[in-house]
Amino acid sequence: MKSHFFAELLIEKCLLQTTRAVCIREIQKSLEQSVKRLIEDKIKLFNVGKEFRVLDTHIETPGGGIIIFNGMQNHTAESIKSLEGYDVAWVEEAQVLSERSLTLLRPTIRKDGSELWFSWNPRHATDPVDAMLRSDNPPPDSVVIHVTWEDNPWFPMVLQREMEWDRSKDTEKFEHVWGGAYEKHSEARVFKNWREEEFDTPPGTSFYLGSDWGFSVDPSTLVRCFVETHNPETKQPWPRKRLYIDRDLYRVGIEIDFLPMFFDGLVCGCELDATGQQYERACADTANHGWARQWPIIADSARPETISYMRRHGYGGIEPAKKGPNSIKEGVIFLQGFDIIIHPRCKHTLDEFKSFSYKRDPLTNKVLPILQDKKNHIIDPTRYAVEQLRGLLVVRESSWG
Repeated sequence: MKSHFFAELLIEKCLLQTTRAVCIREIQKSLEQSVKRLIEDKIKLFNVGKEFRVLDTHIETPGGGIIIFNGMQNHTAESIKSLEGYDVAWVEEAQVLSERSLTLLRPTIRKDGSELWFSWNPRHATDPVDAMLRSDNPPPDSVVIHVTWEDNPWFPMVLQREMEWDRSKDTEKFEHVWGGAYEKHSEARVFKNWREEEFDTPPGTSFYLGSDWGFSVDPSTLVRCFVETHNPETKQPWPRKRLYIDRDLYRVGIEIDFLPMFFDGLVCGCELDATGQQYERACADTANHGWARQWPIIADSARPETISYMRRHGYGGIEPAKKGPNSIKEGVIFLQGFDIIIHPRCKHTLDEFKSFSYKRDPLTNKVLPILQDKKNHIIDPTRYAVEQLRGLLVVRESSWG
């Protein structure tokens, strides 16, 4: 909701006065990664389309203003000067903004009355935006507001259920995801070989998909990933093979009847309502609606009746995962051998890779080489998705535990 708030605030500001605004991310390789679509949606919602001119690369605003979209990593000390006359710079996903980018940006937006807006989900106290704005000595005239789910008057029931599930299962995750607390990285975490990073999925990519089944307590999930063995620019092999995760679906309470509809939204992004019976918003990306129906999916074999249902309802390429006495351990070791890059839009995937842990001895609190059977509703289908690659790829395996 923070993003929606700032998008609406920007539209309001543009209507009240001539405004030159730049919407910024640390990395922006395409406009798909920007907030341009969100701003366009708000223009339609407020029925003020006649006041704005939406173009492919930017938006013209009333009175000769403009909204542009930039990635800070594309800027140099010279190129950043082009923003000196801007009234607003809105930095979205500011938790990943680098110290270099912050150092370039702050003195550049210096027009009288200009403002810097930062919206972010806190990650670490040492992140540059937190060190600047949440320290004991924030910049003069700064206004910092800590918001949680309790500040959202439109908090939907579907998120309420997810939040309560996190509250009952994992206090640390609940405090971070829903309460805005900083992440706590335990030495018991299974995966330390991953990072959050925006990237463009190359055309013609071969994808691997995995799914897991749930209902009343556990979620039904679908995850999409792909592998790179060589640097596409230099053509040299990566030191470790890379596994990119670029799409995920995660929902508690989806009836089996609505699972095909749920999976249809993997790429186009349309979402089912809380009952799973209809779409909360119309699909604006009809070309990608139902994209996953054309691809093989490796699913949890514990629910053969669900796999059968999905096959009979348009997902003919779905197959059960192969399980054995050591399949979980071997699958986790295989994943530990990759460099894993997770797209920021895959929020639940990020949550699980942060939280999936080994058990601790209840008396000594020492980490044991035993996996906890929780926080794995995305981890498991990721294992299923790439299980066919074991034996085909040589990856650097980490030691168990």
